[in-house]
Amino acid sequence: MKSSSRKYIEFGALCALAAGILWWFGRQLDWGQVRVAVSQSNGYLLALAVLVISLAYLFRAYRWGALLAPLGPTRLSHLFAATTVGFGAVFILGRMGEVVRPVVLPMRDPGVRASSSFVTIMVERIYDTMAVVVLFAVNLLWFTPPANVGNEFSKVRIAGVVLLILAIAGVAALTWFRRKSKSAIAWFETRLERLGFVPVRLRRAFIHILEQLAKSLRVLVDGRELAVTTAWTAVIWAGIALANWLVLRAFGLRFGMSEAIFILGWSLVGSLVPTPGGAAGAFHYATAAGLMFLGVARETAAAVSIVTHVINFGPAIIFGFFYVVRGDINLTRLRSMMSPEAVEHAVEDESNASDELLMTRELETAASSE
Repeated sequence: MKSSSRKYIEFGALCALAAGILWWFGRQLDWGQVRVAVSQSNGYLLALAVLVISLAYLFRAYRWGALLAPLGPTRLSHLFAATTVGFGAVFILGRMGEVVRPVVLPMRDPGVRASSSFVTIMVERIYDTMAVVVLFAVNLLWFTPPANVGNEFSKVRIAGVVLLILAIAGVAALTWFRRKSKSAIAWFETRLERLGFVPVRLRRAFIHILEQLAKSLRVLVDGRELAVTTAWTAVIWAGIALANWLVLRAFGLRFGMSEAIFILGWSLVGSLVPTPGGAAGAFHYATAAGLMFLGVARETAAAVSIVTHVINFGPAIIFGFFYVVRGDINLTRLRSMMSPEAVEHAVEDESNASDELLMTRELETAASSE
C-alpha cells in the first residue's frame, strides 16, 4: 500500500514538473504565430516523416529480437506489439512506462521471462545512448555554427567530446563485466552475504539481474551478434534523424542532415527528463533551444518541437491503441503483472528454477562420473 501511494506521489510530482516546464516554454510565445507556422507546414513531408518513424519502431523490434536471441527466440509480431505498446506507455507515464514493454512481451509470448526481457531493455538503452552521443559528437567535428554563436559553440563541442569519452568508458566497463562476469558476480554475492541487514530476496534479485545482464551483454563479446545489433541501431537512428530532417524541411527550414543531427542531440537531452507525456515540456524546451541556437525564430522553433514530439510518439500511440482495443493486451492483467509483488514473485520463481536446473546438472554430472 505504501509503495502504491509513493508511486502516485512521484507521478503527481512529475506531472507538476511537466506542467511547470510547459508553462515556462510557452509563457512568452505568440501562439497565433505558432498555429500559423504549423498550418503552413508541408503535410506531405510530415506524413513521410510519420512513415519513417513507423519503420523505426519496426527496426526497434528487429533489434530487440537480436538482443533477446541469447535468451531465447520470439516472433517479430510479438516484439512489434510490445514495442509500440511500451512506447505508448512511455508517452503517457514518462520513464515509468519503460517497465510496460518487458511485461507486455511475456503476456504475448509465455516463453519469454519478464526479468530477462527487462535486462535487454537496459542493454537497448546503452545502445541508444551510445548511438546518440557518437552521432552528436562526431557531427560536431564538421558542423558549422552561425557566426554569432562561436563562443557558445566551443562549449557545446567540449561537452560533446566529454560525453563521447564517458560513453566509451561505459562500454569498456560493460565489456569487462561481461568477460569477468562470473568472478564479478561472485564478488558481489560474497559482499552482500556479509551485509546481514540486506533482505535475502533483495540479494537474490540483485544477483539474478546481474546474471541476466551478463547473458544479454554477450552481444558485446560475440562478433556476429555485436555486428547485427550495431547495424540495427545504426538503421534506427538513421531513420530517426531522417524523420527529424523531414520535419525541418516541412517547416521551410533549409537545414541539412548535419543540422538535423545537431538538433537531435538537444532533443535527446530534453528527453532524459522523466516527465509524463514523453518528457513533455523538457523535450519541447530543449528542441526549441537547439533551433533558436541556429537562428530559428522562437515561434517557429516551438512549432517544430511540438510537431516533432507528436510524430516521434504518434505511431506508437496509434499502434498501441490498436492492440489494446483488439484485445491483444489485457490491461487488468498488465497492471497486476507490473505490481511490485508480481515482479518479486517472478524473480523468485526464476531464481528457484535456475537453482533447480543447476542442481539437476550437478546430479547428472555426478552420475556420469560414477
